[in-house]
Amino acid sequence: MGSGAMGNAVWRGIRLKDVLKATGIKQSALEVSFNGADSGMLRTTPDFIKSLPLEKVLNENTLIAFEMNGEPLPHWNGFPARLIIPGWAATYWIKHLTEINILSKPLDNFWMKTAYRIPKEGFQSGQFMSQETKMNMPITELVVNSLITNLVDNQIFSSEKPIVINGVAWDKGDGIQRVEISTDGGNTWQLTTLQKDYGRFSWRQWQYDLKPTHTGEYRIIARATSMSGMTQPLEPVTNPSGYHHNALQTISIKLI
Repeated sequence: MGSGAMGNAVWRGIRLKDVLKATGIKQSALEVSFNGADSGMLRTTPDFIKSLPLEKVLNENTLIAFEMNGEPLPHWNGFPARLIIPGWAATYWIKHLTEINILSKPLDNFWMKTAYRIPKEGFQSGQFMSQETKMNMPITELVVNSLITNLVDNQIFSSEKPIVINGVAWDKGDGIQRVEISTDGGNTWQLTTLQKDYGRFSWRQWQYDLKPTHTGEYRIIARATSMSGMTQPLEPVTNPSGYHHNALQTISIKLI
């Protein structure tokens, strides 16, 4: 098992709020639902329709994107148009967008009422009130997180040369305040060097130069803190699907 896949891109399109305001939004509007042209592998898979609260739809950063990194959207990234919801989990980023509907009541389907939900205990609520229950709520805002990108477990290095440790950190859009690194399993911490800031919704690359002082095992841990003061925890918040897993990543390397 690895850490999964993620990317960082520049999106260009039109603000979703401008599209909806051009068509008119009634005072009864509560949510907006979105459908795409793709479908599940099985015929029994429910149509993947998601909704957003009106407040998020009207946010100036919510886009219908037509371009990715200065070029038309590739097919696998949602050509010809897709939703971009900066700071929110990708389950809302509908690809191959075909349909938008303004709703006066909460969307009641499998993908909203059953899938992609987390327990209220341990997470911040209030981002999608119309879809919350007493026990759980949809995943919404990303939590602060980081990854070491150029090392793997049990890698062997020479103790005679410095080791460059690279990584990325990200959060819901508050921005990354700092990333710290420990080379002794969390006993001591040092600041890494943050690389170029591409904007609050971009990941932040970081680097640390490890200068070995001894041979043997080094337990490398990265820890990111956001501008709002949120820091990665030692242990993940328990939930059935493992969403928002942002516990500290630990990699052991050996120097000879």
